[in-house]
Amino acid sequence: MIRTRILTGDAVAEALDDLARLRIAVFRDWPYLYDGDLDYERDYLRAYQSPGAVVVAAYDGARMIGASTGAPMEDHAGDFAAAFAARSEPLDQIFYCAESVLLPDYRGHGLGHAFFDGREAQARALGRRFCTFCRVVRPEDHPLHPQDYRPLDGFWRKRGYAPLPGVVAEFEWKDIGEDDPTRKPLQFWMKTL
Repeated sequence: MIRTRILTGDAVAEALDDLARLRIAVFRDWPYLYDGDLDYERDYLRAYQSPGAVVVAAYDGARMIGASTGAPMEDHAGDFAAAFAARSEPLDQIFYCAESVLLPDYRGHGLGHAFFDGREAQARALGRRFCTFCRVVRPEDHPLHPQDYRPLDGFWRKRGYAPLPGVVAEFEWKDIGEDDPTRKPLQFWMKTL
């Protein structure tokens, strides 16, 4: 039976290894193509033990099969301040809906809604006015672009999100099959709560 749990604080710490392994497995696929590292993931995920952060985790029995992270935007100000510099929304009014990962066999059964519902509830509980997330932008003619790939734009729009023109961050990671990390653009989307 599939169930979701809201994890905060110490509960996030207890789930770090499962979440790290899940992120590495799911982000190997398009569009991330991420050649992940468990030590890096553990270090990165420690940010979600901060006050206000949340992990919405999905389980099939005891096995974590999906998760979605979120935190107050100021927890990520170093990464995103430049992208939001020209925006009128104060960072302390934005909740960052970070990554969502779900194993392929469990997609299409409503867990994406549960992930957004949990993070948006956390944003409202913190008194935030906006939720945002970013998605990696890859060229359509990328050699690893799967022919059957369906972007999630329609799902996000139905939930009330829209792309923010010109609000793009860049992050660096190593793609599978590459020797060195490269920078990738990530387009922000936002919703007013």
